[in-house]
Amino acid sequence: METDVHAAIRRAAELQGRTMTDFIVSAAREAAQRAIADAEVIRLSLADSQRFVDAILAPPPPVEALQRAMSRHDRLLRNE
Repeated sequence: METDVHAAIRRAAELQGRTMTDFIVSAAREAAQRAIADAEVIRLSLADSQRFVDAILAPPPPVEALQRAMSRHDRLLRNE
């Protein structure tokens, strides 16, 4: 570990009254939780949230290609 990095970690750990190991493990855990949240959580602006809700509550009518696909799917399920 580089001397300046080691010194910074040691100083930060001392300021928090923790061992270097505890400080490093805690920092790694927090970084892991942030990385997971960034990958799994979708954040929308207020306007985007409203558009999403509007689309769920009042979806647009299906386009012709989707209607054909749904009809074909229904026929397949009925074995026609």
